[in-house]
Amino acid sequence: MSDVSPLDDNAVYRTLLESTKAIPWRLDWATMKFTYIGPQIEALLGWSVDSWVSVEDWAMRMHPEDREYVVNFCVSQSQAGADHEADYRALTKENGYVWIRDVVHVVRNASGEAEALVGFMFDITERKKTEEKLLSLQKELEDLSFRDGLTNIANRRRFDSSFELEWDRARTEGKPLSLLLLDVDFFKQYNDLYGHSQGDQCLIEIAQTLSLALDGPRDLVARYGGEEFVVLLPEADAEVAMKVAERCQRLLDKKAIVHALSPHGRRVTMSIGAGTVVPGEQAERAAFVKAVDQQLYTAKNNGRHRIEYVRSDSA
Repeated sequence: MSDVSPLDDNAVYRTLLESTKAIPWRLDWATMKFTYIGPQIEALLGWSVDSWVSVEDWAMRMHPEDREYVVNFCVSQSQAGADHEADYRALTKENGYVWIRDVVHVVRNASGEAEALVGFMFDITERKKTEEKLLSLQKELEDLSFRDGLTNIANRRRFDSSFELEWDRARTEGKPLSLLLLDVDFFKQYNDLYGHSQGDQCLIEIAQTLSLALDGPRDLVARYGGEEFVVLLPEADAEVAMKVAERCQRLLDKKAIVHALSPHGRRVTMSIGAGTVVPGEQAERAAFVKAVDQQLYTAKNNGRHRIEYVRSDSA
């Protein structure tokens, strides 16, 4: 037979609850008032135990951006009698915020109706900071995976991804899509004359120059491979595509990168293949790219430092 009375049991339980970092609480379902909240709440948030009167105090001490969703979620889950948990930012008395995870259990009476909610609040601020840092690092890695390591513009992988999305959008909306393929003229001779380090610097300057030629919100310039670049122009018709191609050449001419072995003014120039399409149902991206690529080769075969254009109203 135990010598410990029920009152002693209650004291032991309370001591255990109040010595943990988790903050215990109890809410009466009928009145929506707190019948208990652990004193640890004051150390964490600064609000005294006596100030936690009703569920409204809980709701109003929550970040405004979290409040509506969290309150609606917890109320609906509680009404359904489902145990649940929610993460949110709780307001401190000094107007700061602490990330909280509330784990809630629904207590039912003999009839199966909700009688009370009991739960624990956990301070998960450090965990959230770690998660945010990991998400930031993940985004940074994703950005790096879509960025050309030399020129710092989009790489072939990013182009392929964007091209697929824009192609499907153009086909669905019946809008034009234009593409420019650009190749640096006599680049092998440039590398042989000035060295690969200077060749890399030349590509960096070209990439920066081409980026200045874009003005559409979804326009993209990417390094296609080696000394080749590609410009994706969503919703651009033939006239716009030609204007952008001419702007690319004009800006590069203005840059006046010296190339002593080039017959075109002893400066670095580019050949450009351009094309516009309104994709049809049977359209193939690869066929369109091939057609534009053929125009690039035509530009190179016809003397370089020129633009050749192909148009297909429906590929």
